[in-house]
Amino acid sequence: MARDIRLTLIGKPGCHLCDDARDVVQGVIAEIETTDASRRMLLEELSILDDEALRDRYAEEIPVLLIDDEVHNYWRIDPVRLKAALLA
Repeated sequence: MARDIRLTLIGKPGCHLCDDARDVVQGVIAEIETTDASRRMLLEELSILDDEALRDRYAEEIPVLLIDDEVHNYWRIDPVRLKAALLA
């Protein structure tokens, strides 16, 4: 039985790279869920404008994508690499 995978996208409003990253992440999630119903991925979005600790840590790296609280990538999210990580 597959476990739930928690994805966290850290960015801020008005960030075009953040919008691109969201589109890539949502596309990969949709693709995986269509072919493997046993995998459940939960996407949460956080803004560095709402959290001082996130702003201090990631302000120069957004968007940042975490998979189960571990940094997967930042700036540009590669869909092939993300899919491989989520299926591993």
